[in-house]
Amino acid sequence: MVAAYEESRRKRLEENRKRMEALNLPLLSQALQKSPSPKSSPLKQVKSRTIEKEVVVVRRSSRVANLPTPVYKEVVVDRVTIPRSVCRTYNKHRDYANRVYASDEAREEALEKAEKLMSGLESEYPTFIKSMLQSHISGGFWLGLPVHFCKSNLPKRDEVMTLIDEDGNEYPTIYLPRKTGLSGGWKGFAVAHDLADGDALIFQLIKRSAFKVYIVRANSPPEDIQLK
Repeated sequence: MVAAYEESRRKRLEENRKRMEALNLPLLSQALQKSPSPKSSPLKQVKSRTIEKEVVVVRRSSRVANLPTPVYKEVVVDRVTIPRSVCRTYNKHRDYANRVYASDEAREEALEKAEKLMSGLESEYPTFIKSMLQSHISGGFWLGLPVHFCKSNLPKRDEVMTLIDEDGNEYPTIYLPRKTGLSGGWKGFAVAHDLADGDALIFQLIKRSAFKVYIVRANSPPEDIQLK
C-alpha cells in the first residue's frame, strides 16, 4: 500500500513539473529573483512654517487720529407705555373702504370756526389748530403736531400726553418728540370721538403733559360748539 501511494505521488509531481515547464514558470521565477529590488523613495522633510506676527496700526481719519478710542456699551432705552388699566377698548366699526373726504369749502369753514373759538380761549395757555386728514383718523392713526409748537412747549423725551375732551374724559397718548407727534393712544381718541376728514381740533396745553381738546365738526353750525 505504501509503495502504491509513493508511486502515485511521484507521478503527480512529475505531471506538475511538466505543466510548470510548459508555462515557463521556472524561468519567470528565476528572472524575478535576479531583478534588483526597487529603491524606496526617501521621505520628504517638511519644514515647519514660522508665522511672523506683525503689529499693524489701524488706519484712522486724520480728524480723529489724536482722539481717544471710543468705547461702545449697550444703552438701555426706557420705552414709554400706557398702563393697561387706563387703556380702553372701542368697539365702533369704521368702514375704511368707503372713506368720506371733506370738500375744500367744508374744511376751510371748520378752520374758520375753530379760529373764532380759539380767540375766546384763555391766552395764557399755548394753543394750536389741527385740521384732520384721512391719515390722522384712519389707517396708521398718526397725528403730527406743529414742529415749532413742540420744540417750544412740549417735553424733550418720550412721554404720556393726556387728551381731555369737552366732557372731561381723559385719553392717554404717547408723545414722540423725535417725530413731533402722537402715536399710541391717539387711535382710541379718534375712534371714540368719531373724527372725520375735515374736522378741526383745537389743542390747548393746560398742563405740561395734558391737552384740552375742542372738536369743530366740518359742516356743523357754530351754535353746536360750546366752551367748557
